[in-house]
Amino acid sequence: MEPGAWDRSLAGMFRPCIDLHEGKVKQIVGGTLGAGAGQPRTNFVSERSAAWYAELYQRDGLSGGHLIMLGPGNEKEAQAALRAYPGGLQIGGGINAENARAWIEAGASHVIVTSWVFCKGRLDQDRLSQMAEAVGRSRLVLDLSCRRRGEDYFVVTDRWQKFTDLAVSRGTLETLAATCAEFLVHGVDVEGLCEGIDAELVRRLGEWSPLPATYAGGARSLADLDAVTRMGRGRVDLTIGSALDIFGGDGVRYADVVAFNRKARQL
Repeated sequence: MEPGAWDRSLAGMFRPCIDLHEGKVKQIVGGTLGAGAGQPRTNFVSERSAAWYAELYQRDGLSGGHLIMLGPGNEKEAQAALRAYPGGLQIGGGINAENARAWIEAGASHVIVTSWVFCKGRLDQDRLSQMAEAVGRSRLVLDLSCRRRGEDYFVVTDRWQKFTDLAVSRGTLETLAATCAEFLVHGVDVEGLCEGIDAELVRRLGEWSPLPATYAGGARSLADLDAVTRMGRGRVDLTIGSALDIFGGDGVRYADVVAFNRKARQL
């Protein structure tokens, strides 16, 4: 398989995550990040390092995880995690055409980009082309995290505070599929709340996306993992954050999502 390529046998799986904020592994209510003065609403701050989580994921065969730097001051921890699990994690947060290749060389399997490829609320095709040239299409993940406005979902940037004019639609996904390897989509309206997934968004991704897509936001139980697999037609993976016991949650046991993936691989 080409380096950075997606293994289609992993469809409908759990994907791990490591969110870094101010140099610590945290779980944050995403919609509060950068929303006005003060600190974002935080569900969990870990005493463990990012490298500890990376080693755990490597031990249990969990690949394609998302290592996200939420603001400055996270580079050292991120680099340590990539060293601990080379080729096993994708990295996002502050990624641009100038630093993307360095993160691949540091051990990331893919780079995840969103805000940098938008300018004044519109997708910048030149910047998108620069990203694809910097790392190659097979190592680029487009973050299309979105919020609902009326009947449609629109991509949001700048810590999910600013709406763009780009709707997450069949046409959008088909067009962008020519430039990247995967999509990452946070349902920002439910992110970090542990009140359930945005089922309609998952259904649309399963119906429309021609590429592998990972959904994140609101997952609170193992039943949500079954639901995303079913509603996403086996094309959509799920990230679980605040509900997971290794992040202080009580809705989902880490051992159970590891077992889910192992069972899915045998099908």
